[in-house]
Amino acid sequence: MKTEPIVTMTNIQKSFGPVHVLKGVNFDLVPGEIHALMGENGAGKSTMMKILTGIYDKDEGEITYKGEPVQFKNPKEAEKLGIGVIHQELNILPNLTVAENFFLGKEKTYGKSGVIKIKEMNKEAESWLMELGIKLDPQKPASSCSVGQQQMIEIARAVSVKSDVLIMDEPTAALTSKEIDVLFNVMNGLRERGVAIVYISHRMEEIFKMCDRITVLRDGASIGTRIIKETDFPEVVKMMVGRELGDQFPERKVKPGKERLVVKGVSTKTGVKQADFTVHEGEILGIAGLMGAGRTELMRAVFGADKRTSGEIILDGKPIKGSNPKRAIEAGIAFVTEDRKGEGLILNQTVRENLAAAQLNKLSKWSVLNNKMERQSAEELIQRLRIKTSGTEQAAQSLSGGNQQKIVIGKWLATDPQVLILDEPTRGVDVGAKKEIYGIMNALTEKGVSIIMVSSELPEVMGMSDRILVMHEGKVTALLDRNEATQETIMTAATGGE
Repeated sequence: MKTEPIVTMTNIQKSFGPVHVLKGVNFDLVPGEIHALMGENGAGKSTMMKILTGIYDKDEGEITYKGEPVQFKNPKEAEKLGIGVIHQELNILPNLTVAENFFLGKEKTYGKSGVIKIKEMNKEAESWLMELGIKLDPQKPASSCSVGQQQMIEIARAVSVKSDVLIMDEPTAALTSKEIDVLFNVMNGLRERGVAIVYISHRMEEIFKMCDRITVLRDGASIGTRIIKETDFPEVVKMMVGRELGDQFPERKVKPGKERLVVKGVSTKTGVKQADFTVHEGEILGIAGLMGAGRTELMRAVFGADKRTSGEIILDGKPIKGSNPKRAIEAGIAFVTEDRKGEGLILNQTVRENLAAAQLNKLSKWSVLNNKMERQSAEELIQRLRIKTSGTEQAAQSLSGGNQQKIVIGKWLATDPQVLILDEPTRGVDVGAKKEIYGIMNALTEKGVSIIMVSSELPEVMGMSDRILVMHEGKVTALLDRNEATQETIMTAATGGE
């Protein structure tokens, strides 16, 4: 196996206006290695990879690829020369089918006629997905696929290109544990073939399981590179945040109070079947289950985004009539969606406008928005959640994924909810910001707020929940106290066992 780097990035500088994003970053990648790239949200990881693949131009520095200086004009040129990318934000077009998304930009046609070989594309896309252990109808509209299924389409598409370098930006964020195992097997196979992989993730356990080396960025600068076998969790965290972080999950001191939310016999056309549960004042109820178990669908029904075909939802003794998000919000329910890009944010609007979106009534008088109050509220939330932004007027789409997630959470915190539903609240969020979110959750429960947290990360569910509700194929299969919950009992219930 070659030991000469296939990619080197030396003294890479990049600014966006007055904001100095990369400050002399250095990085190298060797064939046949999985090299982790870590750092807090806004540290510059995604920007660095966008410079490598030609999405952004660097201001200073040098990039070499296979021993030659390069400056790719666009991602297509980089891909043609062997650099593939799985982006953190999904590049799926919802109005196209699974197969059409798989072949996007490289459609198979009959000669120069432009007529697409639909059957051939369907067959090949299905074959690649099956290789990743995913059974998915290639003719299915992408809009009807879950976030996890869309992610697997992206992964299969990137793997099919047979790249020499593969950049994976948070590839497991929306995947189940079973899908993650399949992906790791694929990655091991690619490594054995000599493919060099850049692996960007906030999941520390994945880094130590899969990677050979790790490079850490902090505030746009290279902090250091370590061999995985020669470092540990505390050292990496200290490199990332510049300080010791302490325990991963804060101690739960709140004793849940009276019954606040009662869900009785709720069913939906989206697959939820006769779901029953309660949430108490000051309680964190974790929702666990495999992809497609109905966790998100149940939360959408509670919020009124999906119509209930049966059942009732009672908040503080009062039934919430119909399926209507407006009524749910007025009653005191807030919902942080798992799909921040599609449902949580208005990407072309500013940080200020997004943070105000759920509290316009509170910030208005006689339907006239109070700009001073809106700006003041945004500034307070930016400070409270440590959102890395150049200011309230920065466009939400230009922020890192983790900082976008903080905006979605902040938008709903501003409504002072009685029940806060968090669907994958720490997806794509760095280890330091995760702890801040956990601290906010604890502080909210101390004030009596009830929290329902859907998470695909079992350590997170077990570390933060007072009780854990487990779902399988649309049904509630277990309700466990935190003292009796183990990964084994949760996974048994999540797979339909007893």
